[in-house]
Amino acid sequence: MTALSLGADYIQRHALPPNLIHDLRTPLNQIIGYSEMLEEQAQEVGLEHLVPDLASVRGAGQQLLRLIDSHFYSTTGSTTDQRKADTFTAHDLPAGYLARAEKQSEGAVLGEPVSAVDQRRMLVVDDVEANRDVLTRRLKRQGFVVATAENGRQAMEMVRKTSFDLVLLDIMMPEMDGFEVLRRLKADENLKHIPVIMISALSELDSVVKCIEMGAEDYLHKPFNPTLLKARIGACLGKKLARDRESLIFEQLKESFKRLEELEKERDNLTHMIIHDLRTPLSSVIVGMQTLDLMGELNADQLEMKNIAVSGGQTLLGMINDLLDVEKFESGSMPIEYSELPVLELVESAVGQVKSLSDDKQLKVAIQISADVPRVRGDGSKLSRTLVNLLGNAIKFTPSGGIVTVEVMYRSDCGMAEFSVRDTGEGIPTEAFGRIFEKFGQVEERKAGRSMSTGLGLTFCKLAVEAHGGQIGVESEPRVGSRFWFTIPVE
Repeated sequence: MTALSLGADYIQRHALPPNLIHDLRTPLNQIIGYSEMLEEQAQEVGLEHLVPDLASVRGAGQQLLRLIDSHFYSTTGSTTDQRKADTFTAHDLPAGYLARAEKQSEGAVLGEPVSAVDQRRMLVVDDVEANRDVLTRRLKRQGFVVATAENGRQAMEMVRKTSFDLVLLDIMMPEMDGFEVLRRLKADENLKHIPVIMISALSELDSVVKCIEMGAEDYLHKPFNPTLLKARIGACLGKKLARDRESLIFEQLKESFKRLEELEKERDNLTHMIIHDLRTPLSSVIVGMQTLDLMGELNADQLEMKNIAVSGGQTLLGMINDLLDVEKFESGSMPIEYSELPVLELVESAVGQVKSLSDDKQLKVAIQISADVPRVRGDGSKLSRTLVNLLGNAIKFTPSGGIVTVEVMYRSDCGMAEFSVRDTGEGIPTEAFGRIFEKFGQVEERKAGRSMSTGLGLTFCKLAVEAHGGQIGVESEPRVGSRFWFTIPVE
Protein backbone atom coordinates (compact mmCIF):
# COMPACT_ATOMS: atom_id res chain seq x y z
CA MET A 1 0.00 0.00 0.00
CA THR A 2 1.41 3.38 -1.01
CA ALA A 3 1.83 6.35 1.28
CA LEU A 4 -0.95 8.13 -0.59
CA SER A 5 -3.28 5.17 -0.08
CA LEU A 6 -2.43 5.01 3.63
CA GLY A 7 -3.10 8.75 3.96
CA ALA A 8 -6.39 8.45 2.13
CA ASP A 9 -7.44 5.48 4.28
CA TYR A 10 -6.61 7.46 7.45
CA ILE A 11 -8.58 10.47 6.27
CA GLN A 12 -11.60 8.31 5.48
CA ARG A 13 -11.50 6.61 8.88
CA HIS A 14 -10.87 9.57 11.14
CA ALA A 15 -12.66 12.89 11.49
CA LEU A 16 -10.10 15.66 11.07
CA PRO A 17 -10.61 19.04 12.77
CA PRO A 18 -11.09 22.07 10.38
CA ASN A 19 -7.83 23.75 11.45
CA LEU A 20 -5.89 20.60 10.61
CA ILE A 21 -7.60 20.39 7.22
CA HIS A 22 -6.51 23.97 6.54
CA ASP A 23 -2.94 23.16 7.61
CA LEU A 24 -2.92 20.13 5.30
CA ARG A 25 -4.16 22.11 2.32
CA THR A 26 -1.37 24.73 2.59
CA PRO A 27 1.64 22.44 1.88
CA LEU A 28 -0.35 20.55 -0.73
CA ASN A 29 -1.02 23.79 -2.59
CA GLN A 30 2.70 24.51 -2.48
CA ILE A 31 3.57 21.06 -3.82
CA ILE A 32 1.11 21.47 -6.66
CA GLY A 33 2.30 25.00 -7.47
CA TYR A 34 6.01 24.17 -7.48
CA SER A 35 5.35 21.04 -9.56
CA GLU A 36 3.53 23.07 -12.21
CA MET A 37 6.37 25.58 -12.48
CA LEU A 38 9.01 22.83 -12.59
CA GLU A 39 7.12 21.13 -15.41
CA GLU A 40 7.10 24.36 -17.41
CA GLN A 41 10.78 25.02 -16.74
CA ALA A 42 11.74 21.42 -17.63
CA GLN A 43 10.03 21.79 -20.99
CA GLU A 44 11.72 25.15 -21.62
CA VAL A 45 15.26 23.88 -20.93
CA GLY A 46 14.91 20.59 -22.79
CA LEU A 47 14.46 18.20 -19.82
CA GLU A 48 11.22 16.70 -21.07
CA HIS A 49 12.10 13.34 -19.53
CA LEU A 50 11.44 14.84 -16.08
CA VAL A 51 7.95 16.06 -16.98
CA PRO A 52 6.13 12.72 -16.40
CA ASP A 53 7.55 12.36 -12.89
CA LEU A 54 6.73 15.96 -12.01
CA ALA A 55 3.24 15.50 -13.41
CA SER A 56 2.84 12.42 -11.18
CA VAL A 57 3.84 14.44 -8.12
CA ARG A 58 1.39 17.19 -9.06
CA GLY A 59 -1.36 14.65 -9.76
CA ALA A 60 -0.83 12.93 -6.39
CA GLY A 61 -1.04 16.26 -4.62
CA GLN A 62 -4.25 17.15 -6.42
CA GLN A 63 -5.75 13.75 -5.62
CA LEU A 64 -4.93 14.08 -1.92
CA LEU A 65 -6.34 17.62 -1.92
CA ARG A 66 -9.60 16.35 -3.39
CA LEU A 67 -9.78 13.67 -0.70
CA ILE A 68 -9.28 16.26 2.02
CA ASP A 69 -11.98 18.49 0.55
CA SER A 70 -14.32 15.51 0.19
CA HIS A 71 -13.70 14.58 3.84
CA PHE A 72 -14.34 18.17 4.97
CA TYR A 73 -17.72 18.37 3.27
CA SER A 74 -18.78 14.90 4.36
CA THR A 75 -17.99 15.66 8.03
CA THR A 76 -19.72 19.07 7.91
CA GLY A 77 -22.87 17.55 6.46
CA SER A 78 -22.78 19.32 3.10
CA THR A 79 -24.53 17.58 0.25
CA THR A 80 -22.90 16.77 -3.06
CA ASP A 81 -24.88 19.51 -4.79
CA GLN A 82 -23.95 22.02 -2.12
CA ARG A 83 -20.27 21.01 -2.39
CA LYS A 84 -20.39 21.62 -6.13
CA ALA A 85 -21.98 25.00 -5.54
CA ASP A 86 -19.50 25.99 -2.83
CA THR A 87 -16.32 24.61 -4.37
CA PHE A 88 -15.18 26.19 -7.62
CA THR A 89 -12.15 24.94 -9.53
CA ALA A 90 -10.79 25.25 -13.03
CA HIS A 91 -12.57 21.97 -13.90
CA ASP A 92 -15.93 23.75 -13.38
CA LEU A 93 -15.23 26.24 -16.18
CA PRO A 94 -17.07 25.99 -19.53
CA ALA A 95 -15.39 24.01 -22.25
CA GLY A 96 -12.73 26.03 -24.02
CA TYR A 97 -12.71 28.77 -21.34
CA LEU A 98 -9.07 28.29 -20.34
CA ALA A 99 -7.94 28.24 -23.97
CA ARG A 100 -9.76 31.51 -24.63
CA ALA A 101 -8.42 33.05 -21.41
CA GLU A 102 -4.88 32.08 -22.36
CA LYS A 103 -5.31 33.64 -25.80
CA GLN A 104 -6.76 36.83 -24.33
CA SER A 105 -4.07 37.15 -21.68
CA GLU A 106 -1.42 36.85 -24.37
CA GLY A 107 -3.17 39.49 -26.44
CA ALA A 108 -4.10 42.98 -25.38
CA VAL A 109 -5.41 44.65 -22.25
CA LEU A 110 -7.87 47.31 -23.41
CA GLY A 111 -6.06 47.58 -26.72
CA GLU A 112 -2.53 47.61 -25.26
CA PRO A 113 -0.09 44.73 -25.72
CA VAL A 114 0.97 42.69 -22.71
CA SER A 115 4.42 44.28 -22.90
CA ALA A 116 2.78 47.60 -22.03
CA VAL A 117 1.74 46.22 -18.63
CA ASP A 118 4.80 44.08 -17.93
CA GLN A 119 6.14 46.50 -15.35
CA ARG A 120 2.92 46.71 -13.37
CA ARG A 121 3.61 46.39 -9.66
CA MET A 122 2.00 43.55 -7.71
CA LEU A 123 1.75 43.05 -3.96
CA VAL A 124 1.41 39.47 -2.72
CA VAL A 125 0.14 39.21 0.87
CA ASP A 126 0.35 35.82 2.60
CA ASP A 127 1.58 34.74 6.04
CA VAL A 128 3.16 31.53 4.65
CA GLU A 129 6.54 32.11 3.03
CA ALA A 130 6.25 29.17 0.64
CA ASN A 131 2.88 30.44 -0.60
CA ARG A 132 4.35 33.86 -1.24
CA ASP A 133 7.26 32.29 -3.07
CA VAL A 134 5.05 30.15 -5.36
CA LEU A 135 2.86 33.07 -6.35
CA THR A 136 5.78 35.49 -6.68
CA ARG A 137 7.62 33.15 -9.02
CA ARG A 138 4.51 32.68 -11.10
CA LEU A 139 3.94 36.44 -11.44
CA LYS A 140 7.57 37.20 -12.21
CA ARG A 141 7.50 34.61 -14.99
CA GLN A 142 4.64 36.63 -16.46
CA GLY A 143 6.81 39.76 -16.40
CA PHE A 144 5.40 41.62 -13.40
CA VAL A 145 7.31 43.44 -10.65
CA VAL A 146 6.37 41.76 -7.38
CA ALA A 147 6.63 42.82 -3.73
CA THR A 148 5.52 40.68 -0.79
CA ALA A 149 4.06 41.23 2.67
CA GLU A 150 3.88 38.54 5.35
CA ASN A 151 0.87 39.95 7.21
CA GLY A 152 -1.96 42.46 6.93
CA ARG A 153 -0.30 45.26 8.91
CA GLN A 154 2.82 45.13 6.76
CA ALA A 155 0.65 45.16 3.64
CA MET A 156 -1.16 48.32 4.79
CA GLU A 157 2.16 50.05 5.49
CA MET A 158 3.47 49.11 2.04
CA VAL A 159 0.43 50.27 0.05
CA ARG A 160 0.57 53.65 1.82
CA LYS A 161 4.21 54.13 0.83
CA THR A 162 4.32 52.53 -2.64
CA SER A 163 1.95 52.61 -5.59
CA PHE A 164 0.68 49.14 -6.55
CA ASP A 165 -1.44 48.18 -9.53
CA LEU A 166 -2.88 45.03 -7.96
CA VAL A 167 -2.97 43.32 -4.56
CA LEU A 168 -3.25 39.52 -4.31
CA LEU A 169 -4.49 39.01 -0.78
CA ASP A 170 -4.71 35.85 1.34
CA ILE A 171 -7.70 35.59 3.69
CA MET A 172 -6.46 33.38 6.54
CA MET A 173 -3.75 35.38 8.34
CA PRO A 174 -3.03 36.03 12.04
CA GLU A 175 -3.46 39.48 13.67
CA MET A 176 -5.18 41.09 10.68
CA ASP A 177 -6.90 38.76 8.22
CA GLY A 178 -7.60 39.44 4.56
CA PHE A 179 -11.14 40.62 5.22
CA GLU A 180 -9.88 43.41 7.49
CA VAL A 181 -7.16 44.42 5.04
CA LEU A 182 -9.74 44.59 2.26
CA ARG A 183 -12.09 46.64 4.45
CA ARG A 184 -9.35 49.16 5.26
CA LEU A 185 -8.23 49.44 1.65
CA LYS A 186 -11.74 50.18 0.39
CA ALA A 187 -12.41 52.63 3.24
CA ASP A 188 -9.38 54.74 2.35
CA GLU A 189 -10.02 57.36 -0.36
CA ASN A 190 -6.38 57.19 -1.47
CA LEU A 191 -6.27 53.39 -1.70
CA LYS A 192 -9.75 52.20 -2.66
CA HIS A 193 -8.91 52.40 -6.38
CA ILE A 194 -6.34 49.55 -6.06
CA PRO A 195 -7.91 46.31 -7.38
CA VAL A 196 -7.73 43.32 -5.03
CA ILE A 197 -7.88 39.62 -5.90
CA MET A 198 -8.52 37.41 -2.87
CA ILE A 199 -6.56 34.13 -2.86
CA SER A 200 -7.24 31.56 -0.18
CA ALA A 201 -7.45 27.88 0.63
CA LEU A 202 -11.05 28.54 1.66
CA SER A 203 -13.51 27.52 -1.03
CA GLU A 204 -16.86 28.30 0.65
CA LEU A 205 -19.29 30.33 -1.45
CA ASP A 206 -20.02 32.61 1.52
CA SER A 207 -16.38 33.76 1.57
CA VAL A 208 -16.47 34.54 -2.16
CA VAL A 209 -19.69 36.54 -1.81
CA LYS A 210 -18.39 38.43 1.22
CA CYS A 211 -15.17 39.42 -0.57
CA ILE A 212 -17.01 40.66 -3.67
CA GLU A 213 -19.49 42.62 -1.55
CA MET A 214 -16.60 44.26 0.29
CA GLY A 215 -15.11 45.49 -2.99
CA ALA A 216 -12.73 42.75 -4.16
CA GLU A 217 -12.34 42.55 -7.93
CA ASP A 218 -12.13 38.77 -8.00
CA TYR A 219 -11.53 35.60 -5.97
CA LEU A 220 -9.32 32.57 -6.59
CA HIS A 221 -8.78 29.64 -4.29
CA LYS A 222 -5.66 27.56 -3.94
CA PRO A 223 -4.38 25.72 -5.83
CA PHE A 224 -5.07 28.17 -8.64
CA ASN A 225 -4.84 27.36 -12.31
CA PRO A 226 -1.97 29.41 -13.85
CA THR A 227 -3.94 30.28 -16.99
CA LEU A 228 -6.99 31.30 -14.97
CA LEU A 229 -4.80 33.40 -12.66
CA LYS A 230 -3.22 35.14 -15.63
CA ALA A 231 -6.61 35.84 -17.20
CA ARG A 232 -8.07 37.23 -13.95
CA ILE A 233 -5.03 39.48 -13.44
CA GLY A 234 -5.31 40.73 -17.02
CA ALA A 235 -8.98 41.57 -16.50
CA CYS A 236 -8.27 43.43 -13.25
CA LEU A 237 -5.41 45.39 -14.78
CA GLY A 238 -7.61 46.26 -17.74
CA LYS A 239 -10.26 47.73 -15.41
CA LYS A 240 -7.63 49.64 -13.47
CA LEU A 241 -6.09 50.95 -16.68
CA ALA A 242 -9.52 52.25 -17.73
CA ARG A 243 -10.02 53.90 -14.31
CA ASP A 244 -6.53 55.41 -14.45
CA ARG A 245 -7.29 56.85 -17.88
CA GLU A 246 -10.59 58.28 -16.64
CA SER A 247 -8.86 59.84 -13.64
CA LEU A 248 -6.14 61.31 -15.85
CA ILE A 249 -8.69 62.74 -18.27
CA PHE A 250 -10.72 64.13 -15.37
CA GLU A 251 -7.67 65.83 -13.88
CA GLN A 252 -6.76 67.24 -17.29
CA LEU A 253 -10.31 68.53 -17.69
CA LYS A 254 -10.19 70.14 -14.25
CA GLU A 255 -6.89 71.79 -15.07
CA SER A 256 -8.20 72.97 -18.44
CA PHE A 257 -11.36 74.29 -16.82
CA LYS A 258 -9.34 76.13 -14.19
CA ARG A 259 -7.15 77.65 -16.88
CA LEU A 260 -10.24 78.59 -18.89
CA GLU A 261 -11.71 80.33 -15.85
CA GLU A 262 -8.47 82.25 -15.38
CA LEU A 263 -8.43 83.28 -19.05
CA GLU A 264 -12.08 84.31 -18.90
CA LYS A 265 -11.39 86.39 -15.82
CA GLU A 266 -8.45 88.08 -17.55
CA ARG A 267 -10.61 88.68 -20.63
CA ASP A 268 -13.44 90.14 -18.55
CA ASN A 269 -11.05 92.40 -16.64
CA LEU A 270 -9.51 93.63 -19.90
CA THR A 271 -12.93 94.11 -21.47
CA HIS A 272 -14.18 96.02 -18.45
CA MET A 273 -11.13 98.28 -18.45
CA ILE A 274 -11.36 99.03 -22.18
CA ILE A 275 -15.11 99.61 -22.16
CA HIS A 276 -15.00 101.74 -19.03
CA ASP A 277 -12.25 103.88 -20.57
CA LEU A 278 -14.22 104.20 -23.82
CA ARG A 279 -17.27 105.70 -22.11
CA THR A 280 -15.65 109.04 -21.25
CA PRO A 281 -14.24 109.95 -24.72
CA LEU A 282 -17.43 108.66 -26.39
CA SER A 283 -19.56 110.92 -24.18
CA SER A 284 -17.29 113.81 -25.16
CA VAL A 285 -17.80 113.02 -28.87
CA ILE A 286 -21.59 112.99 -28.46
CA VAL A 287 -21.65 116.25 -26.50
CA GLY A 288 -19.29 117.84 -29.03
CA MET A 289 -21.54 116.84 -31.95
CA GLN A 290 -24.60 118.18 -30.13
CA THR A 291 -22.94 121.58 -29.50
CA LEU A 292 -22.47 122.11 -33.23
CA ASP A 293 -25.93 123.67 -33.23
CA LEU A 294 -24.58 126.47 -31.03
CA MET A 295 -21.89 127.36 -33.58
CA GLY A 296 -24.32 128.44 -36.24
CA GLU A 297 -27.12 127.19 -38.41
CA LEU A 298 -26.43 123.92 -40.20
CA ASN A 299 -27.68 123.11 -43.67
CA ALA A 300 -29.80 120.03 -44.26
CA ASP A 301 -26.92 117.73 -45.17
CA GLN A 302 -24.82 118.85 -42.20
CA LEU A 303 -27.74 118.42 -39.84
CA GLU A 304 -28.43 114.91 -41.14
CA MET A 305 -24.80 113.85 -40.72
CA LYS A 306 -24.68 115.34 -37.23
CA ASN A 307 -27.85 113.51 -36.20
CA ILE A 308 -26.53 110.22 -37.61
CA ALA A 309 -23.28 110.65 -35.66
CA VAL A 310 -25.10 111.51 -32.43
CA SER A 311 -27.54 108.61 -32.85
CA GLY A 312 -24.71 106.16 -33.51
CA GLY A 313 -22.73 107.46 -30.55
CA GLN A 314 -25.72 107.14 -28.24
CA THR A 315 -26.34 103.60 -29.44
CA LEU A 316 -22.73 102.68 -28.78
CA LEU A 317 -22.83 104.36 -25.37
CA GLY A 318 -25.97 102.41 -24.54
CA MET A 319 -24.22 99.14 -25.43
CA ILE A 320 -21.26 100.09 -23.23
CA ASN A 321 -23.57 100.90 -20.33
CA ASP A 322 -25.45 97.63 -20.87
CA LEU A 323 -22.23 95.62 -20.80
CA LEU A 324 -21.00 97.34 -17.64
CA ASP A 325 -24.35 96.79 -15.94
CA VAL A 326 -24.48 93.13 -17.01
CA GLU A 327 -21.04 92.60 -15.48
CA LYS A 328 -22.23 94.22 -12.26
CA PHE A 329 -25.22 91.87 -12.14
CA GLU A 330 -23.02 88.85 -12.78
CA SER A 331 -20.56 89.86 -10.07
CA GLY A 332 -23.35 90.64 -7.59
CA SER A 333 -22.30 94.28 -7.22
CA MET A 334 -25.38 95.84 -8.84
CA PRO A 335 -27.45 97.60 -6.12
CA ILE A 336 -31.26 97.15 -6.15
CA GLU A 337 -33.15 100.09 -4.64
CA TYR A 338 -36.64 98.91 -3.73
CA SER A 339 -39.74 101.11 -3.62
CA GLU A 340 -43.48 100.79 -4.29
CA LEU A 341 -44.18 101.43 -7.98
CA PRO A 342 -47.56 102.19 -9.63
CA VAL A 343 -47.83 99.80 -12.58
CA LEU A 344 -49.54 102.26 -14.94
CA GLU A 345 -46.90 104.96 -14.41
CA LEU A 346 -44.10 102.42 -14.90
CA VAL A 347 -45.55 101.20 -18.23
CA GLU A 348 -46.44 104.66 -19.56
CA SER A 349 -42.92 105.91 -18.77
CA ALA A 350 -41.37 103.04 -20.75
CA VAL A 351 -43.75 103.50 -23.70
CA GLY A 352 -42.92 107.21 -23.78
CA GLN A 353 -39.20 106.45 -24.08
CA VAL A 354 -39.73 104.40 -27.28
CA LYS A 355 -42.37 106.67 -28.82
CA SER A 356 -40.01 108.08 -31.44
CA LEU A 357 -39.09 104.56 -32.55
CA SER A 358 -42.70 103.45 -32.88
CA ASP A 359 -43.65 106.66 -34.70
CA ASP A 360 -40.83 106.20 -37.20
CA LYS A 361 -42.23 102.75 -38.15
CA GLN A 362 -45.87 103.87 -37.85
CA LEU A 363 -46.57 101.26 -35.21
CA LYS A 364 -49.32 101.29 -32.62
CA VAL A 365 -48.33 100.62 -29.01
CA ALA A 366 -51.29 99.45 -26.92
CA ILE A 367 -51.45 99.23 -23.12
CA GLN A 368 -53.69 96.70 -21.34
CA ILE A 369 -53.56 96.58 -17.52
CA SER A 370 -55.93 94.45 -15.43
CA ALA A 371 -57.89 96.34 -12.82
CA ASP A 372 -56.80 94.02 -9.98
CA VAL A 373 -53.03 94.57 -10.42
CA PRO A 374 -51.60 96.11 -7.21
CA ARG A 375 -48.44 98.16 -6.95
CA VAL A 376 -45.20 96.27 -7.50
CA ARG A 377 -42.12 96.46 -5.34
CA GLY A 378 -38.80 96.94 -7.10
CA ASP A 379 -36.16 99.21 -8.52
CA GLY A 380 -38.00 101.68 -10.78
CA SER A 381 -35.09 102.56 -13.05
CA LYS A 382 -34.11 98.93 -13.72
CA LEU A 383 -37.68 97.72 -14.29
CA SER A 384 -38.37 100.68 -16.59
CA ARG A 385 -35.20 99.87 -18.52
CA THR A 386 -36.30 96.24 -18.77
CA LEU A 387 -39.60 97.29 -20.33
CA VAL A 388 -37.83 99.74 -22.67
CA ASN A 389 -35.49 96.97 -23.87
CA LEU A 390 -38.38 94.57 -24.53
CA LEU A 391 -40.40 97.29 -26.29
CA GLY A 392 -37.40 98.33 -28.39
CA ASN A 393 -36.82 94.71 -29.38
CA ALA A 394 -40.50 94.27 -30.33
CA ILE A 395 -40.57 97.48 -32.36
CA LYS A 396 -37.37 96.55 -34.17
CA PHE A 397 -38.79 93.26 -35.47
CA THR A 398 -42.37 94.33 -36.13
CA PRO A 399 -43.11 95.46 -39.71
CA SER A 400 -44.52 98.94 -40.36
CA GLY A 401 -48.18 99.25 -39.51
CA GLY A 402 -48.03 96.46 -36.93
CA ILE A 403 -49.04 96.48 -33.28
CA VAL A 404 -46.98 96.13 -30.10
CA THR A 405 -49.01 95.42 -26.96
CA VAL A 406 -47.94 95.82 -23.33
CA GLU A 407 -50.06 93.74 -20.94
CA VAL A 408 -49.98 93.53 -17.13
CA MET A 409 -52.02 91.07 -15.10
CA TYR A 410 -52.05 89.87 -11.50
CA ARG A 411 -51.24 86.19 -10.90
CA SER A 412 -52.81 85.32 -7.59
CA ASP A 413 -51.41 81.77 -7.69
CA CYS A 414 -47.88 83.05 -7.07
CA GLY A 415 -48.47 86.58 -5.81
CA MET A 416 -46.75 88.12 -8.83
CA ALA A 417 -47.51 90.78 -11.41
CA GLU A 418 -46.89 89.49 -14.93
CA PHE A 419 -45.70 91.97 -17.56
CA SER A 420 -45.69 90.97 -21.22
CA VAL A 421 -44.72 92.63 -24.49
CA ARG A 422 -46.35 91.14 -27.59
CA ASP A 423 -45.47 91.99 -31.21
CA THR A 424 -46.86 91.04 -34.61
CA GLY A 425 -43.51 90.25 -36.21
CA GLU A 426 -42.24 87.13 -37.90
CA GLY A 427 -41.62 85.27 -34.65
CA ILE A 428 -38.59 83.53 -33.12
CA PRO A 429 -37.58 79.93 -33.91
CA THR A 430 -38.45 77.58 -31.04
CA GLU A 431 -34.90 76.16 -31.01
CA ALA A 432 -33.56 79.65 -30.19
CA PHE A 433 -35.48 80.02 -26.90
CA GLY A 434 -32.65 78.47 -24.89
CA ARG A 435 -30.02 81.02 -25.99
CA ILE A 436 -32.01 84.19 -26.61
CA PHE A 437 -31.17 85.63 -23.17
CA GLU A 438 -27.46 84.74 -23.38
CA LYS A 439 -24.83 87.44 -23.49
CA PHE A 440 -24.14 88.35 -27.14
CA GLY A 441 -26.67 85.72 -28.22
CA GLN A 442 -27.87 85.80 -31.82
CA VAL A 443 -30.93 84.24 -33.40
CA GLU A 444 -31.24 83.43 -37.10
CA GLU A 445 -34.45 84.77 -38.66
CA ARG A 446 -36.39 82.33 -40.74
CA LYS A 447 -36.55 84.68 -43.71
CA ALA A 448 -33.36 85.08 -45.77
CA GLY A 449 -31.20 83.74 -42.92
CA ARG A 450 -30.78 87.21 -41.39
CA SER A 451 -29.30 87.45 -37.90
CA MET A 452 -31.44 89.24 -35.35
CA SER A 453 -28.97 90.18 -32.64
CA THR A 454 -30.29 90.14 -29.11
CA GLY A 455 -27.13 91.97 -28.03
CA LEU A 456 -27.02 92.72 -24.31
CA GLY A 457 -30.50 94.17 -23.88
CA LEU A 458 -32.26 90.85 -23.24
CA THR A 459 -29.40 89.67 -21.04
CA PHE A 460 -29.87 92.79 -18.92
CA CYS A 461 -33.62 92.07 -18.73
CA LYS A 462 -33.05 88.52 -17.51
CA LEU A 463 -30.54 89.53 -14.84
CA ALA A 464 -32.64 92.47 -13.66
CA VAL A 465 -35.80 90.35 -13.34
CA GLU A 466 -33.99 87.54 -11.53
CA ALA A 467 -32.41 90.07 -9.17
CA HIS A 468 -35.98 91.04 -8.16
CA GLY A 469 -36.87 87.39 -7.50
CA GLY A 470 -38.90 87.01 -10.68
CA GLN A 471 -38.77 84.95 -13.87
CA ILE A 472 -38.58 85.80 -17.56
CA GLY A 473 -39.48 83.86 -20.68
CA VAL A 474 -40.54 84.03 -24.31
CA GLU A 475 -43.27 82.50 -26.47
CA SER A 476 -43.50 82.69 -30.24
CA GLU A 477 -45.39 81.41 -33.26
CA PRO A 478 -44.20 81.78 -36.88
CA ARG A 479 -45.92 84.64 -38.73
CA VAL A 480 -48.00 85.42 -35.62
CA GLY A 481 -45.46 87.14 -33.43
CA SER A 482 -43.53 86.84 -30.18
CA ARG A 483 -44.42 87.44 -26.56
CA PHE A 484 -41.78 88.24 -23.94
CA TRP A 485 -43.01 88.08 -20.34
CA PHE A 486 -41.60 88.51 -16.84
CA THR A 487 -42.96 88.39 -13.30
CA ILE A 488 -42.26 90.74 -10.39
CA PRO A 489 -43.42 90.39 -6.75
CA VAL A 490 -46.23 92.77 -5.75
CA GLU A 491 -46.15 94.90 -2.58
